[in-house]
Amino acid sequence: MISRRELLGALFALGAGRAVRANVAPAKGTQPSASPLRFGLTPLILDDRIGFLRQWGNWLAARLGRPVVFVQRGRYREIMDLLLRGELDLAWICGYPYVQHQADLSLIAVPRFQGQPLYRAYVIVAAEAPLQSLTDLKDGLFAWSDPDSNSGYPFPRYQLTQLGEDPDRYFRRAFFTWGHRHCVEAVAEGLADGAAVDGYVWETLARREPALTAHTRVVLRSPLFGFPPLVGAPGLAAADVAAVRGVLLAQEGDATGRRLLGELNLDGFSAEGPALFLDIAHMAGLVRQVGAP
Repeated sequence: MISRRELLGALFALGAGRAVRANVAPAKGTQPSASPLRFGLTPLILDDRIGFLRQWGNWLAARLGRPVVFVQRGRYREIMDLLLRGELDLAWICGYPYVQHQADLSLIAVPRFQGQPLYRAYVIVAAEAPLQSLTDLKDGLFAWSDPDSNSGYPFPRYQLTQLGEDPDRYFRRAFFTWGHRHCVEAVAEGLADGAAVDGYVWETLARREPALTAHTRVVLRSPLFGFPPLVGAPGLAAADVAAVRGVLLAQEGDATGRRLLGELNLDGFSAEGPALFLDIAHMAGLVRQVGAP
């Protein structure tokens, strides 16, 4: 018989291919003939935020003078494939795929979280579990978020290699949930003993849905990493990069913009250079030496 854990794992896997597309009409005064700006989103944005995306898209469209179309996918790699093929104009991705493809991408802006363009990766366990560290999860059931998520895969694997462990043999069983929220749910529901999640997502859920995160507990916090950036596709015109960057950097100075940032649990956006992601690049190089999924 299939166990409840295995059934939930299968359901997570089936949900991974779900795509959400938010088509945002141009605001009043926008030229109807202006080509839409295609904006890709990864699971960093929680799945239930379609209403918010329409508001943010309308706000962006009014300032850019063109429609904004959000394209959401369940896996980071799907968004990266669309971005690198030029089927998206920009995307909000993770630092890990950025350092892998930064020669082809334009770094548009980096969100500021808790006053800095930085965040941490978390490893979480059930709130009532007697587990206190990553080492206590040996031979347990573990949930990765996504192989292209810095917090959801490379960071905990890196930590294990630093302990002299083989990440592919450390856990009794490991699986991908294809979403940071799904990782939190997996631990909260008893599907996994532990999980690797984006600290920003966990903290945002703690604000919005404390009843969910109350069933989990953080046992490991990473050093600070560059926050997942907004990047332009290969060939995106410099004028478009500058226009989007200008609007994002000014968002915190606008009353509606600040409210939307509050919905994202962000302080604003800043202009940063690739050096912000050097630690991730270094770690990614070491992780590649121990294999990929």
